[in-house]
Amino acid sequence: MPGPQAKSALTALAAVGAVGVGAAVWGIGIERYLFTVREHTVAILPAGSTPLRVLHVSDAHMAPWQHRKQRWMATLAEQWQPDLVVNTGDNLGHARGLRGLRTALDPLRGIPGVFVHGSNDHASPQPRNPLRYFTGPSKVKSVGEPLDTEALDGYLSEELGWLDLNNAVGSIEIAGARIDAFGVSDAHRHWDDLGVLPRLLENLRADVGPATVTLGVTHAPYRRVLDSFVDLGADMIFAGHTHGGQVRVPGYGALVANCDIPLPQARGLSEWRHAATSVPLNVSAGLGHSIYAPVRFACRPEASLITLLPRA
Repeated sequence: MPGPQAKSALTALAAVGAVGVGAAVWGIGIERYLFTVREHTVAILPAGSTPLRVLHVSDAHMAPWQHRKQRWMATLAEQWQPDLVVNTGDNLGHARGLRGLRTALDPLRGIPGVFVHGSNDHASPQPRNPLRYFTGPSKVKSVGEPLDTEALDGYLSEELGWLDLNNAVGSIEIAGARIDAFGVSDAHRHWDDLGVLPRLLENLRADVGPATVTLGVTHAPYRRVLDSFVDLGADMIFAGHTHGGQVRVPGYGALVANCDIPLPQARGLSEWRHAATSVPLNVSAGLGHSIYAPVRFACRPEASLITLLPRA
């Protein structure tokens, strides 16, 4: 018969095991389906401007069988009636993911938008130990199965009419306001080309004059990108990639960000400060996950609705 101390140890071990099993059941079987919209307001428009509603979607990591996610995303247009969509990449999570993405995004046809790429818009995810996610930013050792990026871009730019901001700039007229936007491709894979943006922005501003508001768009919110965006005159910055940590500790927050952004800024609206300038930064926790790491804990899958208001 075990003694009192042994019984206490076995009881504690059983309790820890039960908590672990419960957390796994919640994170894998429940929370990753609890889609939500996180709402914020940001006063960056000139005085007297009409407010603009920006829908920020990111990291869908879409696979064809993810029907619950597709149906929920398809409700966003009618429910929130955005004026602009910002898509910060990693749309695909499977070679046939575009089929499901069409179901999710087709209701947004006719609404202006912009997009950039994450790495999973080019190559499918690979099997890996999900625990390695918590050891720091992932390293690229090999490339997964190539995805049909050309078909994805054709859908987003030609069918939905969204601007491709991968190391590019563009301008959109909405409700009498001119929105300039610039962006980079996935900085996590070092596909960002920040050096081309100053000249492109200079040419854009010379052609069409000053904008009502200027937005910076990136998939991965690395410091070098955010600092450069501030220097380039972004009034607000949008990013994804972090999944908000994907597994968060209640009362503490994200354990990892998979990039060099400070952990408290790995999810939600914050202020990015650089060179005595402060710019609103929204990092979406995203709508999905790798098909090889199907879990979310204390970090519900999300889209963001940012209402841009005039400054006081």
